[in-house]
Amino acid sequence: MRTETELEASLSFPSDRLTADIERIDGDILILGIGGKMGPSLARLARRAMDQAGSPHKVIGVSRFSDAAKRAALEASGIETIAGDLLDESFLQTLPRTRNVIFMAGQKFGTTGHQAYTWAMNTYLPGRVAETFRDSRIVVFSTGNVYPFTPVQGSGATETTPAAPVGEYAQSCLGRERIFHYFSEKYQTPMLFYRLNYALDLRYGVLNDIARKVWNGTPIDLSMGHVNVIWQGDANEYAIRALLHTSCPPGILNVTGPETLSVRWLAEQFATRMDKSPRFSGEPQSTALLSNAGRMKTLLGPPTVDIHQMIEWTVNWIKNDGKEINKPTHYQARDGAF
Repeated sequence: MRTETELEASLSFPSDRLTADIERIDGDILILGIGGKMGPSLARLARRAMDQAGSPHKVIGVSRFSDAAKRAALEASGIETIAGDLLDESFLQTLPRTRNVIFMAGQKFGTTGHQAYTWAMNTYLPGRVAETFRDSRIVVFSTGNVYPFTPVQGSGATETTPAAPVGEYAQSCLGRERIFHYFSEKYQTPMLFYRLNYALDLRYGVLNDIARKVWNGTPIDLSMGHVNVIWQGDANEYAIRALLHTSCPPGILNVTGPETLSVRWLAEQFATRMDKSPRFSGEPQSTALLSNAGRMKTLLGPPTVDIHQMIEWTVNWIKNDGKEINKPTHYQARDGAF
């Protein structure tokens, strides 16, 4: 893949297992917060799967749409769009009451210095959405940041690991889950908490962060010495299919790749393919932010794109001057400050 067109086509190509599940998802799908890094490709994937399955239902995306071109591109792909501020109660009440809701709205980067807005987006808004869509099934995007750091020699946090979020962003994300959980039980609304870390495509993500540092000769911080990653196309598919696995009280699903990956090993893989010499700073710690995706694999099957393919695609993308979304993941942060 060398162009964004090719990348977007790959990210939105529905697998047979998604097409089979989309036939069982009755009703339209409303995506709240579609304007982020994952939302547009998730919507296109759902739309293409519906088309392939002959589904009569709609995919509807809601965002402020500060980028008019992004909105136009979604509409050209067959996705209906609605522009507005979800924190505006009068706007929220105008939204269609769909059978299915995927909640992607939230605040992470920029939390430091804007903590009040982060809490409003991540805990106040979920309450208003849960009230408004009490008759829907809801997949709630969350994060592995709600877990404590776990030993790198272990298998990562499971869905039963007690939450112990570090920093205000992670704390507010646990708050989001708790608020949704309350309203799920109050109204018997089926939900699923989708704890993701870290999704990537070729324009952003942990692999992009590491590979570009290798390419540019920038030192790579090893203090968070191990990570989990997953291809965005797989992550999007799991989010859509998770609509069939909502429950009351809400279940939890860790979504990430199967391996615990050494940051040093990743850098060396990139360096070999780029004919570069990686530079490092710091020392790997004995713990890291790691999730165990065993339940995901059992419930929904393994990811379709493995780490070796992601590495090769990332190298080719950077060598060919592929576009970058300038939003580093800050995966190396151990203090929870984003």
